[in-house]
Amino acid sequence: MQFSIRALAPGQAKTGCLVLAAHAGGALAPAARLADRAAQGALRRVLAQGDLAAKAGSTLLLQRVAGLAAERVLLVSLGERGEYDVGAFREALRGVAGALKGIGARQVTLYPAEFAVGGRGLPWAVRNAVLGVRDAFYRFEQLKTQKKPPAPALEALTLAIAGAPVTLQAQAALKEAVATADGTDLARTLGNLPANLCTPSYLADEAKKLGRQFRLEVRVLERRDMERLGMGALLSVTAGSRQPPKLIVLRYAGAAKSRKPLVLVGKGITFDTGGISLKPAGEMDEMKFDMSGAASVLGALRALAGMRAPVNVTGIIPACENMPGGAATRPGDIVTTLSGQTVEILNTDAEGRLILCDALAYAARFDPDAVVDIATLTGACVIALGHVASGLFANDQRLADALRAAGEDAWDRVWQMPLWEDYQEQLRSNFADMANIGGRPAGSVTAACFLARFTRKLRWAHLDVAGTAWRSGRDKGSTGRPVPLLVRFALHRARPRT
Repeated sequence: MQFSIRALAPGQAKTGCLVLAAHAGGALAPAARLADRAAQGALRRVLAQGDLAAKAGSTLLLQRVAGLAAERVLLVSLGERGEYDVGAFREALRGVAGALKGIGARQVTLYPAEFAVGGRGLPWAVRNAVLGVRDAFYRFEQLKTQKKPPAPALEALTLAIAGAPVTLQAQAALKEAVATADGTDLARTLGNLPANLCTPSYLADEAKKLGRQFRLEVRVLERRDMERLGMGALLSVTAGSRQPPKLIVLRYAGAAKSRKPLVLVGKGITFDTGGISLKPAGEMDEMKFDMSGAASVLGALRALAGMRAPVNVTGIIPACENMPGGAATRPGDIVTTLSGQTVEILNTDAEGRLILCDALAYAARFDPDAVVDIATLTGACVIALGHVASGLFANDQRLADALRAAGEDAWDRVWQMPLWEDYQEQLRSNFADMANIGGRPAGSVTAACFLARFTRKLRWAHLDVAGTAWRSGRDKGSTGRPVPLLVRFALHRARPRT
């Protein structure tokens, strides 16, 4: 799908489908008013008949409106004017995308300013319009042998500006949005692949492909390298698997060498059985998504490199499987981490924090300005926040505030959770420096507190995306979150907010 942005009068748009907006009650948005003038009031007359429902996202398709150059006009409701907000924006965009898939138009023209939310501005509307359309049109059918006959594909979407020239900010927003959508699609596809294909070695190969495509520095540490370093926690998780573990490091340098990098650490458990603490069989297939943190790091780096963002970012991905077997780690085993601290493993299904603690300790050698880890870490976070917000923990409030602001801007929201020392007592062990679990109470908090023990000298934040990285049920599949958040966060650090 090709995207472009240009100044264009609505009445002159020669396109397969012209998308115009109206509020409940028939109040046309600015570009729609211009189109209605060219059509000599045809749009107002249609709206006066009440054929377009008031609910945001409702659509009405018109064919060959006299006075307009477009083959079709798609009217979309923005809902009540006084209630229009980001939620209504997303409903309207979802309605447009759904209608476009049914229409099968190859070329579409949309006026993003029609959908802008008060205080957000045109660049925001451009970014989110592109991301919304790309999200709606994403498909994962690579492994199906019998596919449904596809409708005519949407080949080109023109983001039009009426009555004003296209600004540099709007052009930059389009470039960013396309790159972010490409990165999100990569993360979704990696997450959707089955674990027999998407192995630690596969993730390493994908990182090398990105390195070749975008001239990233890529290094893959093997088991012997981890043994030499002393990554006992990471190696304990992979002990029962036949798949070799990988520690993947990617470095994107878009800013001056003097600028300290942002380090992103992504949990890469390509399949999680729970190990000896075996999970129940129901929905265990979804544990292929346990590498979603790793996928989001690859997706974010692809996006930032694709748009040539003026930032320095290092990605670190500890990748392995968690399998039972004769060599697998047992509950009660004690391991020594890269930091030198010892951990009593009371539950082998609390494995994400074990691979992350070694990766976070490894991150310190890059002298980072900040470190953010992304992990499908705890079911407790799903219970706490559901599937709407990701859990945010941080040892630096300014870092937490920046991540929260980026999440709001990208509509990839987070909710900050406590990281108080009071919770550390739950990790007490009689036999090692700490246990890897703290019991049922505050499970997502104690998991973050465990990681905090390895990041005391870093500006660090932890994103628990267990509830947001994928969907279950009929719409089962990866969401690609939090790639949009990570991209916005990295860009906020490089230039003023737009």
